[in-house]
Amino acid sequence: MPRGDKSKYTDKQARKAEHIAEGYEERGVSGEEAERRAWATVNKDSGGGNKSGSGRGHPDTHPSAQKGGEKGGKASASRTAADRSASAKKAAATRKRNAETHRPHA
Repeated sequence: MPRGDKSKYTDKQARKAEHIAEGYEERGVSGEEAERRAWATVNKDSGGGNKSGSGRGHPDTHPSAQKGGEKGGKASASRTAADRSASAKKAAATRKRNAETHRPHA
């Protein structure tokens, strides 16, 4: 199989790569570079082409797709307890104010 041949990828992997490439192009990346990055992401997510015999039926892992929650947790953890508490109090006050002004008429 020559380098760059995509015949060993599943239809789902090809759709995923196409969707990722579209996202890169919307952000101004050239078409060729977007496609290269998209297939690199698919390879990272699923370990490459999956059509050969021994790997069939093996579920994909999605390590890069799970970084979001990890990053969010780090951002929240870097705030002080006082900052988090002030934010929570402000949110509670806003919810209370909105509940009073948007109360249904009985």
